[in-house]
Amino acid sequence: MIITQTPLRIGLLGGGTDLPGYYREHGGRVLNCAIDKYIYVIVKQRFDEDIYVNYSKKEIVSRVEDLEHELVREAMRMTGVANGVEITTLADIPSAGSGLGSSSAVTVGLLHALFAYQGRQVAAEELAERACIIELERCGKPIGKQDQYIAALGGIRDIRFGPGDEVSAEELGLCAAERRALQQQIMLFYTGITRSADPILAEQNANIAVTRPQLDLLRDLAVFAVDRLRGGDVDAIGAAVRESWEAKRQLASGVSNGRVDTAVSRALDAGASGVKLTGAGGGGFLLVICPMERQRAVREVLASMQELPVKLDRLGSRVVLNVLRDIWG
Repeated sequence: MIITQTPLRIGLLGGGTDLPGYYREHGGRVLNCAIDKYIYVIVKQRFDEDIYVNYSKKEIVSRVEDLEHELVREAMRMTGVANGVEITTLADIPSAGSGLGSSSAVTVGLLHALFAYQGRQVAAEELAERACIIELERCGKPIGKQDQYIAALGGIRDIRFGPGDEVSAEELGLCAAERRALQQQIMLFYTGITRSADPILAEQNANIAVTRPQLDLLRDLAVFAVDRLRGGDVDAIGAAVRESWEAKRQLASGVSNGRVDTAVSRALDAGASGVKLTGAGGGGFLLVICPMERQRAVREVLASMQELPVKLDRLGSRVVLNVLRDIWG
């Protein structure tokens, strides 16, 4: 039996510039951090040759190609695990449409667990690269590449994309006090709206030519925030997040809605320095950057939304249980 634990994430700044249609030509930049909410993947050897997969539904098949869960199917194909396994995915939060990178965390966690099941240790960067191949190429998802890298690597990272296809994900290396100061300003509230990011991202991809000024601004705000954080100025993040949300809302029609706009305005009026939806938008979690002394007021105006307390996670995907044994003892 193998169990992997893979962190979810908050994209602080630069989201949208990790889409290949933009970064291959113009270069993208994202400031991203892993949080202490996780996807767990369990891979267990079976006595028979069937494949059992448990998620929001249960599948029992005899051939990999018959699996409906495309991420499991492609991860099994990539790692060479063909049959005789039971695979279970578990999530700390609703995994569909959360805006916290759950789909990519599932892919990274699956690859990590299945490679470990095969007795292979794979570097975090390779896990991220392979997860991108599965999601973008094999499954044809209209997504970017930031989620796979932060899920695999963890920490607080300055992730650069292109020009071209090169990706680098550098840890900011904040001291404990700076990391704690950033963590203390981060609040997450669940909007209660779940949605598929794919239609929003598909529209963003189609709009890249006309929204390039907004994408350039989002990239430059990520550069600015990284520089200020490295200089110890944690308070600069909120204003950058606030400006980025105004640009993000122009990338596609479904990024925001009336309910979200109202919540953003109320949080800002209550003293938050920056507010935005995590992920592609449309629903999921509302990220609020707020000084500690104003957080009580923010909680009061967002009382209709459930708060999710989070801490930053310094580690990426890891194997938390590895019991490799011959089925016959």
